[in-house]
Amino acid sequence: MMGAAIHVQVAIIGAGPSGLILGALLDRAGIDHLILERQAPDYVLSRIRAGVLEQGTVETLEELGLAGRLHRDGLVHRGFDLLFHRRRHRIDMHGLTGGKQVVVYGQTEITRDLMDDRASRKLRTLYQVENVEVSDPLGSPVRIRARHSGEPLEIVADFLAGCDGFHGMSRRLIPSAVLREYEKVYPFGWLGVLADVPPVSEELIYVNSPRGFALCSMRSPARSRYYLQVPATERADDWSDDRFWAELRARLDPEGADRLVTGRSIEKSIAPLRSYVAEPMRLGRLFLAGDAAHIVPPTGAKGLNLAVSDVRCLARAFGEWYQRRDPYGLDTYSERCLRRIWRAERFSWWFTSLMHRFPENGEFGQKIQEAELDYLVNSRAASTSLAENYVGLPLESHPV
Repeated sequence: MMGAAIHVQVAIIGAGPSGLILGALLDRAGIDHLILERQAPDYVLSRIRAGVLEQGTVETLEELGLAGRLHRDGLVHRGFDLLFHRRRHRIDMHGLTGGKQVVVYGQTEITRDLMDDRASRKLRTLYQVENVEVSDPLGSPVRIRARHSGEPLEIVADFLAGCDGFHGMSRRLIPSAVLREYEKVYPFGWLGVLADVPPVSEELIYVNSPRGFALCSMRSPARSRYYLQVPATERADDWSDDRFWAELRARLDPEGADRLVTGRSIEKSIAPLRSYVAEPMRLGRLFLAGDAAHIVPPTGAKGLNLAVSDVRCLARAFGEWYQRRDPYGLDTYSERCLRRIWRAERFSWWFTSLMHRFPENGEFGQKIQEAELDYLVNSRAASTSLAENYVGLPLESHPV
């Protein structure tokens, strides 16, 4: 038997970082909301994701009062290395952008901080919600029916925020006649290994090698995250730890190869690479945010940062509506977000195209990459463009 419906101003589907940050922003603005999540909390925390945070993302967490552990445990990076022809070239982000920097802090840790904050504030998050059905998002209000803990659940909301990722159900609420999708699937993936070994360098190293791309990253001074470009057909189970370390060493410069400390992997997986954008990001009372609306290859470290930009814009729009019934932010949400999204898509596509090996391009393509890299590290203007995009464009674009 269906119990009394839960009435909220904003219902959020998805308890990943985008949904949790949106919830925190709405809480600080005094907007009643509820988060629904299909998985259990432990599953959400088990997702291994990147953690290069733009300055705007750090500032958002500071504004929410959630940057304590980040500042204690996060690693501040003022530059990174490009490695090609077996030589490294440093991109001085801090110097080229007027003092901006990034912080390496794992996405899992951000999620943990946000979940702990919700628990301490007694904010409502329902996990393991099944069989979610949403009424017509053009209707008013939005009605959500589901099952939770074996019991029927009904939620009535003014608005619905779809923060449930690329494979979630929110985007499918937009009819195919309305939704436009833009996608590029790359013919390779990233084989990632997490290991409790010291990083090979204090800053990230992006490697362009005839053997393929590699990335040397870290989670702490004692935990490293390394990636190798591999064909999309590869399986992680086919890569022993010894095989992985040998291939990574072969792609590094002599200094990196000598300094590389190997050890047993504690996580190993292959992530496919794609560029994807869905337009529009709003239909009626439904608003998409984060991976539900767009995916970028991880080369440019933009995925989480774009999600933060989305939810900041959306939270402000909700605030303007509830404070003074101003619809401008809601009506222009999709256009404003997409402007920044497409800039980030361009950068991520360009950086991916520059750093990875595309066998179909042959030796000519490899030479073109090397020529562009040579220009990039020897031109202050080109290096500045790279640094500006890497540290992050302004969180919200100018009004449309």
